[in-house]
Amino acid sequence: MNVIEVNQISKSFGSMKAVDGVSFGVAPGEIFGLLGPNGAGKTTTIRIILDIYKPDEGKVCVLGGEMSEGAKQRIGYLPEERGLYQDISLERCLLYLASLKGMPRTDARERLQEYLEQFDLAEHRKKKIKELSKGMQQKAQLIATLIHQPDLIIIDEPFTALDPVNTQMVKDIFRQERERGVTIVMCTHQMHQVEVLCDRTALINKGQLVLYGKLAEIRREYVSQAVIVSSPEALPADLPGVTAMEPQNGSTRLQLAECTSADQLLKALVTRGISLESFAVAAPSLEEIFIQIVNGEAE
Repeated sequence: MNVIEVNQISKSFGSMKAVDGVSFGVAPGEIFGLLGPNGAGKTTTIRIILDIYKPDEGKVCVLGGEMSEGAKQRIGYLPEERGLYQDISLERCLLYLASLKGMPRTDARERLQEYLEQFDLAEHRKKKIKELSKGMQQKAQLIATLIHQPDLIIIDEPFTALDPVNTQMVKDIFRQERERGVTIVMCTHQMHQVEVLCDRTALINKGQLVLYGKLAEIRREYVSQAVIVSSPEALPADLPGVTAMEPQNGSTRLQLAECTSADQLLKALVTRGISLESFAVAAPSLEEIFIQIVNGEAE
């Protein structure tokens, strides 16, 4: 049974249809990427899942049923907009938010100490939230999301304002959470983070689901007629079936004609005695697929 089951949900605000017949499932213990350009309907979809908005049509099941107060206690939510109380201390703020999730104060204090040390915030515990940097506030928000050890985590732009060291730490934490069976839904514009972390992904554009599945399968579907070749010698300009050549990160990207396969090009290179260090079909990045789909939908 899926942890989240979204079935044909739609939501309008006046004449604007923010979500239009979206369906997808999120499996237990996976990191699921929910992607889309600005205004695509991602945040509305998340708010419907969390029962902040009611759908005009369709149905959502979370943690085995309709949203309830008990289910909410098992969910950690990190919105893109920070929801921290600015005029109280970091420690007091996080203990209060933990209490809202039903944590006993003793347990919350013990776990908070561990997180403050892990996130390098222990020496800032008495500072007011508004005195912290944006990166520190983002780490505090992550602690508030994780402290009650939820079964389902929904996070919107989790890496905002984080430096590379803290970004890596948060990625490691997400992987650890997945290993203990936690399900994570991640909304982000950072496509490279999705490629590194997510098991499956869904792309929403103009309120509709336009891409859904495992990243490897999606890449195969959108594979281009191009190969990346690395050779210690210059490649000849008259290779059969090659329509364009351009340098790419120390290698050469060869664009192939529709009637030419990668196998045929490899055979031609070997026949000519050209030394090869590497030869690979050019798999598109998720960002390239994202741009291709969104631009195509816009035309």
